[in-house]
Amino acid sequence: MFFYLSKILFLFVQPFTWFILCVLAAFLLRGAKWKKRFRIASIVLLVFFTNSFLFLTFCRMWEIHTPPITKTGNYDVGIVLGGMSEYNNDLHALSLRRGGDRIWQAISLYKAGKIKKILISGDNGYISDRGLHEAKQLKKVLVAWGLPETDILVETASKNTHENAIYTQKVLAKYPEIRTKLLITSGTHMRRSLACFEKAGLHCDAFSTDLFTGPKAHFYWDQYVVPDWSLFNDWKTLMKEWIGYLAYAMMGYV
Repeated sequence: MFFYLSKILFLFVQPFTWFILCVLAAFLLRGAKWKKRFRIASIVLLVFFTNSFLFLTFCRMWEIHTPPITKTGNYDVGIVLGGMSEYNNDLHALSLRRGGDRIWQAISLYKAGKIKKILISGDNGYISDRGLHEAKQLKKVLVAWGLPETDILVETASKNTHENAIYTQKVLAKYPEIRTKLLITSGTHMRRSLACFEKAGLHCDAFSTDLFTGPKAHFYWDQYVVPDWSLFNDWKTLMKEWIGYLAYAMMGYV
C-alpha cells in the first residue's frame, strides 16, 4: 500500500506541477487580486526552479560525495541499486538513463579489482508491468559482455529502496564469505540508501555515481543567469529524495 500511495502523492509534490497549477489559476480565476497573485507565483516558481546556481547549491548539501575509483578500497561485493533503466519492448532491450552510471561505475570497479562480485538489486519501480526486470536483464547483458556469471548476483524482488535493502540482506545471507560491501548508487539517492541498508543490518561503504555536484562549489557565469528548463526534472529527482527520506523515517525504514 505504501508503494502505491507514494507514487500517487509524488505527482503533487513536483515543482513543474506547481508551476502549471499557478499558470492555470492565473488564467481561470475571476478575481483580479487572485489572478495577479498566481501570475507572480508562477514567475517566482519559474525563476527559482530554472536557476542552475540555486539547484546546485541545494543539491550539494544533499549529495554524498565519495572518493574516485583510484582511492576506493577493496570489497567482496559491490551492491548496485536499480532504477537506472527502462525497457524498450519494441527492440527487446534495456535503455539506460542518467542513473545508468551506476552499472558503468560498478563494471569499472570490478575491472579495477576493487570489488570481487557485483550484486544488482531491483526488479522495477513501476505500478504496472512495462517489461522491465532490471536485475535479470542487466545480468544477461553483463554475462554477454564476458563477465563471469558466478560473479554477478541478482536480487529480483524489490520495487523500492526499502525493499532493496531487505531483499539484498536475504540474498547475502546465502554467501557468508561476503563480508565487505560497497553500495553503488546515485549521489542524490545515496543518503536514503545508506540509511535503509543500515536499518536492515547491512553496513556498507558508499560509492556515489552520476553526481550533479562536487565537494567544492564551482559555477560558470551562465549558471547564475541563464534559465534551464531541464532543471524542473532535476528538482523532481532531488525533492523525491527529500520527501522519500521523510516518508521512510515516518515508516521506520531508516
